[in-house]
Amino acid sequence: MDATQRFNLKNKTAIVTGASQGIGRSIAIALAQHGADVGIIDITSQKKAQPVLDKITAQGRRAWFFQQDLALTHELTTAGDDIWNETGQVDILVNNAGVAYMEHFNQISIKHWRHIMSVNVDAVFFLSQAIAGHMIKHKIAGRIINTSSVNGLVAEAGLAHYNASKGAVEMITKSLAVELGTYGITANTICPGMIKTEIGDEFPLAKGFQDHFNQHIPLQHRLGTAEDCAGAVVFLASPAGKYITGQHIIIDGGIICEQVPRLDYMPPTTP
Repeated sequence: MDATQRFNLKNKTAIVTGASQGIGRSIAIALAQHGADVGIIDITSQKKAQPVLDKITAQGRRAWFFQQDLALTHELTTAGDDIWNETGQVDILVNNAGVAYMEHFNQISIKHWRHIMSVNVDAVFFLSQAIAGHMIKHKIAGRIINTSSVNGLVAEAGLAHYNASKGAVEMITKSLAVELGTYGITANTICPGMIKTEIGDEFPLAKGFQDHFNQHIPLQHRLGTAEDCAGAVVFLASPAGKYITGQHIIIDGGIICEQVPRLDYMPPTTP
């Protein structure tokens, strides 16, 4: 394969949920930059999503907007059918939308628990079910890429419901990989760590936490950006990632690597 074709998504159609902002926005734009037509699904209005749609069309690609509350699980099969009919086909599904609340385990309400599970788990499964059914019917060796989290691999205080939801996404993805592999359809996750997005602004923490966290991120001691996450999705969606399935790519600057934070207490590295 020619090197220029390894990440070429020309003639592919991608759907990205939660793409009006944050990681989803960067993913949608990056897929368009690599040649894909892109539809975005979001609970927000088309007016709010229009800047993203404009970025997609500026690449010479087609763009669609589908307004959908992903918490309404009973609507997702029909939504998947409508999306397929409107776009003509879907080659790449990126289940990116997610919600979170930061609260101690004994403060979690049934309402918050169910909302997180509906958006983060139920929507991932049932939208994948709907789109994968069409891929199988039309013999499309498609890609399903789910935005999970390092919280699906290790726990974090104040996020018991979110942690559980992302653990579920990991196992759903592996299950899809097993069952869809015979049709040439891959299923993988990306696992962002602490990424600077709008959702993080909703979690006020005690002064000093951010500096404390940053100093333990091995890679440049900085938070990740939404753009840092997009490349992994392009890779998994492209010909370069065609034999990868049931896997996760961790995007966290290396913080999950460190079991014991002892580096600051060791002698400095010498040339």
